[in-house]
Amino acid sequence: MALEVRFLGPWQVLADNEPVRFAGRRRIGVLARLALDAGRAVHAERILTDIWGDSTAATADKQLHIVISKLREVLDPHTSEELIQTVPSGYRLALEPDRIDALLFTRLAERARTAQAQGAGAAADALFRRALQLWRGEPLAELSVPWARIEATHLQEEHLALLEDHTDLRLAAGDHHAVAADLAVHVRAHPLRERPAAQLMLALHRAGRPSEALAVYRDTRRSMVSELGIEPGAELRRLHQAVLVKDPVLDLTAPAQRIAVGEPYIPAELPADTHAFTARATEIHRLRTALGPADGSTHGPAHGRTQGPAQGPTVTVIDGPGGIGKSALAVHVAHAMAARFTDGVIYLNLHGATPGLDPLTPAEALRHLLRSLGLDGTAVPAEPDEAATRYRSLTATCNLLVILDNARDVRQIRPLIPAGPGCRTLVTSRNPLTTLDNARHLHLGTLNADDAATLLSRLAGPDRVRAEPQAAERLAHLCGGFPLALRIAGARLVARPDWSLSDLEARLADATRRLDVLEYADLAVRASIAVSHQHLHEEPAGRDAAHLLPLLGLLGLPSYTPAATAALTGWPRHRAEEALERLQDARLLEPAGPDRYQFHDLVGLYAREWAHQNLPEEERTTAVRRALHHYLTTIWAVSTMLSGDAVPRCPVELPEATFEGLTEAGEWVRAERDNVLAAAHQALDGPDPASGVGLVLGLHWPFCYQGWHTQLADVYAQAIEVADRVAAWEDKAQLRSFLGWVYRDQGRYDAAIAQLKTASTDWDRAGLPRRKAGALNNLGVINTIAGRLDEALGYLESALTLTDDAERPGAAATIRNNRVHVYYRQGRFDEALAEARQLVRLRSEVGPLADTGIAHGSLGDVYRHTGRLNEAVESYTTALRLFSKSGYRLKEALTRWWLGTTLHDLERHGEARKQWAESVRLLCDARLLTPGEAAEILAQAVPETPQPIKNQL
Repeated sequence: MALEVRFLGPWQVLADNEPVRFAGRRRIGVLARLALDAGRAVHAERILTDIWGDSTAATADKQLHIVISKLREVLDPHTSEELIQTVPSGYRLALEPDRIDALLFTRLAERARTAQAQGAGAAADALFRRALQLWRGEPLAELSVPWARIEATHLQEEHLALLEDHTDLRLAAGDHHAVAADLAVHVRAHPLRERPAAQLMLALHRAGRPSEALAVYRDTRRSMVSELGIEPGAELRRLHQAVLVKDPVLDLTAPAQRIAVGEPYIPAELPADTHAFTARATEIHRLRTALGPADGSTHGPAHGRTQGPAQGPTVTVIDGPGGIGKSALAVHVAHAMAARFTDGVIYLNLHGATPGLDPLTPAEALRHLLRSLGLDGTAVPAEPDEAATRYRSLTATCNLLVILDNARDVRQIRPLIPAGPGCRTLVTSRNPLTTLDNARHLHLGTLNADDAATLLSRLAGPDRVRAEPQAAERLAHLCGGFPLALRIAGARLVARPDWSLSDLEARLADATRRLDVLEYADLAVRASIAVSHQHLHEEPAGRDAAHLLPLLGLLGLPSYTPAATAALTGWPRHRAEEALERLQDARLLEPAGPDRYQFHDLVGLYAREWAHQNLPEEERTTAVRRALHHYLTTIWAVSTMLSGDAVPRCPVELPEATFEGLTEAGEWVRAERDNVLAAAHQALDGPDPASGVGLVLGLHWPFCYQGWHTQLADVYAQAIEVADRVAAWEDKAQLRSFLGWVYRDQGRYDAAIAQLKTASTDWDRAGLPRRKAGALNNLGVINTIAGRLDEALGYLESALTLTDDAERPGAAATIRNNRVHVYYRQGRFDEALAEARQLVRLRSEVGPLADTGIAHGSLGDVYRHTGRLNEAVESYTTALRLFSKSGYRLKEALTRWWLGTTLHDLERHGEARKQWAESVRLLCDARLLTPGEAAEILAQAVPETPQPIKNQL
């Protein structure tokens, strides 16, 4: 149970938000004195001096012991351990510093000022507001002893200073109208403080109320002269003069200088907590203690107290058998502690014991972690060691909580431990991981009979359990003390209010034939899931859900949607959706977002096993094929919408109208990214290689538009192996061309060139030599970026000779567009300009919006390099409009960057910075840059071109 001590206003002690009542000034004083140094020892003599003062008689020591004893009597029932601990020569309050409002205020104030200094305006504003909201009135008002008055005075001064710091931030953000209203009360309450008077004058001036601003000065001067006998300070006098003459220096800075760029990306990835979490009080306390101060500090008021690193290991391993509740415990504690971790909470399932799925390799896990930290695409190092180094660097100064769920072994997780002393890591695993360095270990066993009955009561309702206590006890026994089994039983009871507990016990009785197996976690959980599944078979309204459960187990997807489920089953969408909802009601599926569901690992295991044991192979194969074809046809429907040059490699017929427009198609791609990748891997491993390879080929353009295509290297490599096994030279050639494209945009030019040259050979083997124009085109692009312009031109000219304008007019225009970039780099400006203008005319007549946008962008590049800057701005602006309509976010980022450069050269600096900022935002959205990298780039007077921009023409 969480205790809180509040004295930034009327004295309060709360236990789970309910007041804990006790009286006596000395009791309040002793607790307040200990609270100000929460977690640290306070010498008894210090307490006696501060609380008893001059009356420290011979009986004072005894009186202190009595007060401590009374405090313990009141407080200890609300916590699992002794709250006021006796230590050598004194006492210590064993309460986390953030549970003391004054200490939390101090920490939030420090963070707010740090964020303000770093230019993170929105984050600073939120922190200022959180800190200021803690104040409810005069601090320590119940205590009149000198130490309390000194502390109260300091806290009040810090409160005023923080309020005024926040006011500076708000004024810089243009919030002067609201500031003027808010600050007027503050100035009246503190007429001798010059800083808020100056702030109010500035706010009124900017709000167009100069006469009122001057009146504030007159009132402040009058108060200072009459009460202090002095004139206002030089700064306030200068401000007064500036208001009188309407000095423009008082006006708000240009909008471009106030753009908020790259606010910190704060991951918040915890799965939902369970409302019925029961017991585990000892384990919860151990974990909360292990997580410790998230910022690596021992908290105390800022004046004169020291801060140092937190003590003890930063990693805690929770081990136990499958289904025992390791993940639920970790998530439950993480929810309670999440607010302590200022840089967020990352959750990653490592699939160490997920049947049917391979454990994540350290390299795969690092990619997930780096994406959670705001990195993606070309920003993620390709080599595992480099990725681990980058991860350590990004976490070195973080206050981050990382949940590594379902770990396989120590080797899997060693590279995943964050480096910062303020970070904490919770690991769950079936293995004890005892060789992990510098780690705490917590073994999780089954629930005892009382706790199991309590959990069942919370799930099914206390009235039903009280009515049948013996049946409840037998149910808990049948479930083996495993939380997952108990939750399934409780869910069935909630779903069937007409059942008694005895009814469910009778249905569970068949599982008692395997009680010897219930000593093994997997089998116990499997039996419980089987009971819940059988119950669906017995209910007329649950038969669709019962049929669906094993079919879902055949798909290795992160989540399931009604559309994919409808394809899997061959049902109408509404029927599929109802079955999914029924499975969620039975707690056999969990919510994973709007219209999206996911398995718990163990339920997924049961579903897959049941399908393979009970469904004919033909039925299984047909269902999986339908689902994979859903993703195959949908991704190709998107691909053909995005690129007129896309050559469909889809072994089944495409639907006529999957999406109403490009916006809807883009939304589907963003929502289904992880599923479509998983479907591609499963299809490649399945019996239909054509569908698998076709699905992978269809990923290229949808992922290119979002800026994600550099994430496809692994699946391309797998698809190349499949195509090679079946001698599908055409598919293999196209896949190698795409893999070369990926390596190009990752800046791995040698690897890209090797893939593209091999692709050219494969096109010849496929008997399609003209199709190698794409590989030659990409070789031209790489050499252009690398500055090898003669070689680049040679490749592009060769590509053009192989391109049939009638067969693929878009391909020829693409190659010619890339040739424009070679021409102007060679100083052949007239040729570049003529070619670019011709392409604009051609693309405007025929071709997708994005291709037309690319032509306008290239024309803008020519104008920029020839010094025709105003014409460049016009071309770039047209390109942006077309990219926005088509959803080509990566090209939009590229064009915005060069538009910003052009505007800067025209000395339109405000507009330039706005375009640079928007370009960087798009790169961050695609996770090609982290927010930190974005802020660093944009902090420069003339920002350096980001690497993802350099990797493109």
